[in-house]
Amino acid sequence: MSDFSVPAELEIAGSLAGVPPDQWNALAGPNPLLSHGFLHALHDSGAACASTGWTPRYLLLRREGRLAGALPLYLKVHSYGEYVFDWAWADAWQRAGQRYYPKLLSAVPFTPVTGSRLLALAQEDRRLLARAAVQLAGELEVSSLHCLFPTGAEAALLEDEGLMLRKSVQFHWHNQGFQSFEQFLGQMNHDKRKKVKQERRRLREAGVHFTRAVGRDISEADWHFFFRCYETTYRQHHSTPYLNLEFFLRIADAMPESLLLVTGWRDHLPLCAALDVFTPEALWGRYWGTTAFVPGLHFEACYYQAIEFCIERGIGRFEGGAQGEHKLARGLMPVTTLSAHWIADAQFRRAVRQFLARESAGVGHYVDELREHTPFRHGESQPGPGDAIAL
Repeated sequence: MSDFSVPAELEIAGSLAGVPPDQWNALAGPNPLLSHGFLHALHDSGAACASTGWTPRYLLLRREGRLAGALPLYLKVHSYGEYVFDWAWADAWQRAGQRYYPKLLSAVPFTPVTGSRLLALAQEDRRLLARAAVQLAGELEVSSLHCLFPTGAEAALLEDEGLMLRKSVQFHWHNQGFQSFEQFLGQMNHDKRKKVKQERRRLREAGVHFTRAVGRDISEADWHFFFRCYETTYRQHHSTPYLNLEFFLRIADAMPESLLLVTGWRDHLPLCAALDVFTPEALWGRYWGTTAFVPGLHFEACYYQAIEFCIERGIGRFEGGAQGEHKLARGLMPVTTLSAHWIADAQFRRAVRQFLARESAGVGHYVDELREHTPFRHGESQPGPGDAIAL
C-alpha cells in the first residue's frame, strides 16, 4: 500500500524508456499485455507513436522517486485501433462545427482486452490517477477522455468520478475442467458438434496439419513467416497492418514465456500462422494470417487450436477478441465488456448520455438473444450476460 504521508508527484511521460520495468510490472500485475515490455515495444517499434496517431501521455505517480501509480494514456488524432467505436460521435461533433480530435485515450493500443488501466496498489492512488486524467483533459482542451476495457471495479470508480459507462460485447470460451477437446464437444448440441467435427476433418483431408510452439521454441524464421501471413491478410482486406515485424521481434525477446504460435502446414510447407498471448489463467487470441485460402483454416488456427491448448494446460478462459457472431457456433459465448467516457462539452455530454442509455438496453437484448442460440446442449458453464471480465 502507498504511504500517504509522503506527497505524490504526478508527471506526464512521452515514453516508458525512463520507467524501471520492475516498478512498472509490479503495478501492472501478471497480465503480459500490460507489461512494460509489451507497451514499450509498441512505442519503440513505431507501431503506436506520434507519427501513427498515438502520442503517449502516460500519467506517472511517484512517491519519494519510486513509481506508485501509472495510467497508460494517449493523445489520439483518430479512432483506429481501439475496438470501441466512436466514429459517429466524432461525425456528430464535427457536423456541429467543433473539433473532436485530438482526444485522450487510456487503452492498450490495438488490444481489445479487459484489464487494469489505473495501475496502482491503493484505491486512493487509482482515484488520484482518474482525477488527474480528467484534469489533464481539461488543461489540454480536448473534446473527450476515454478509458477502454477497464476492469469492473475500475469502471465503477471512473463512473463515480463522473465518466459515463458504455457496454460492448465480446465472445469468450470458458474451460469447465475439460480433459479433452472431445469432452468439450460433448457439451455442444448435435448440429454444432457435427459442424466442428466436419470442419476439422475436411482440413485433415486437405492435407493440413498444425503445430504449436511456445516461447523461445518460436524461431526467428517462424516470426518472419508469421509476419508475412499477418501482413498479407491485412493487404488482402485492403487494409494497412497496425503492427510491424520489429514489434513482434521485440515482444519475442521481452516476454517469450507468454507467447504461443500456431502454424498450419500443407505439403511440408507453412500455410498460416496465429499468435496468442497467455498466462496460466487466460489466453488471448491476437493476430493471424495466411498465404492461401482454405475453407475452415481460420476457425482451426484461431479457435480450435487455442481451445485445445487451454484444455491441455488447464487455462480457464480464452478470449477470442472483438466482434464475430461466428464465434458463438465454435463455443465462445457473449460477454459484456465496459468502457468509460468523459465529454467536455455539456450539451454533447447530455446527448451522449442519452445515446448510451439506449445503446446499453440494446446491448442487453442482443446478448440475451445470442445466449438463446447457445451451441451447448444445456447452456451450462458460461458466465452471465452482464458479467464483465475482471483481470
